[in-house]
This record gives sequence, structure tokens and C-alpha cells, in this order.
Amino acid sequence: MNINKFLLITLLIVCCPANADWQQPKLSYNLTPVNKVTPASDFELMNMDEEKKKLSDFRGKVVLLNFWATWCPPCIREMPSMERLHQEINADDFKVIAVNQMENPDDVFAFTGQLDIYPTFDILFDTTSSVSVAYAVRGLPTTYLIDKQGRIRYRAVGGREFNHPKVVKIIKDLINE
Repeated sequence: MNINKFLLITLLIVCCPANADWQQPKLSYNLTPVNKVTPASDFELMNMDEEKKKLSDFRGKVVLLNFWATWCPPCIREMPSMERLHQEINADDFKVIAVNQMENPDDVFAFTGQLDIYPTFDILFDTTSSVSVAYAVRGLPTTYLIDKQGRIRYRAVGGREFNHPKVVKIIKDLINE
């Protein structure tokens, strides 16, 4: 074994023991009210079944619009909470839409099949990132909460625990407006 390999292995053993407790920080549950309520830009994207979906199809419902990718660790961590939220709130009043960024639908399908909780909400594909540009997405995940009139009311950048009681309350308050 050469000296470089020996030093690398020693460094890994000393700095990264196998029993190390590598905990990621908890997901936040804070949603930030937007300073200026503006209409959400309409768009049309394909879903996993190759059907076209428009944001305006869901007018009259509160929409959680999430921009994500399979390579994004906080995106992966928040996915189960989005599904729990989707299951908890009545579909007549609420919709979860996850907009994947520039990934192959087959790869995303394979990824979702490996999750502990399979997402039953709509996953749409922004293959050109035109929708993320329209929404000024600067990092993943980025989430918008859109009211029944189609206006952006809240924003969150970074992973969230979407089924947290405080988030559920915000959504139910928007539903009841």
C-alpha cells in the first residue's frame, strides 16, 4: 500500500468512524408570507402518465407547489411529509404538485418506487426549467403555497416538514378564506 492510500484510510478511520451518529438537521416547518401577494404564473407540464396538467386546472383549491430533484437531499427528506399532507387534507380543497427539475421521467419513476412512502400527488416535469425561471426558483427545494384565487401567499426555500400542525393550520386557514 502506498503512503497516500495509507494516509487516506487512516484519516477516514479517525475522522469518520463507522458508528458515528450522522444526523441531518431537522426539517423546518416555517412558511414565509410573501411581501406582495401576486398571481401565480400559469403553466402546462406533463405528469408521470404523460398527461398535460395546468396550474389553472386547480383554481378553487389551495395548491402546494414544490420544485425539487432526485439528487437534492432535502427534497428527498421532505417527500414523505408532502405525501402525508396530501393524504390528510381533503382533495376537494387542496392539491400537492411537485415539479421535477430537468430529470428523465423514467429515472424519477424509478426513484419514487424506492421511497418508503410512494407519492400519490402529481409529479410534473419541467424539462427546460421554464417554470422554475418564471417562479424565480434559486435553490431546491423551493415551495409556494397558492390560495384558491391563484395567488402566491407563502414561500419556503429548503426542506420542510409539510405535515407539521402549523403548516396544516396555514393551509386550512387558506381553504376557509
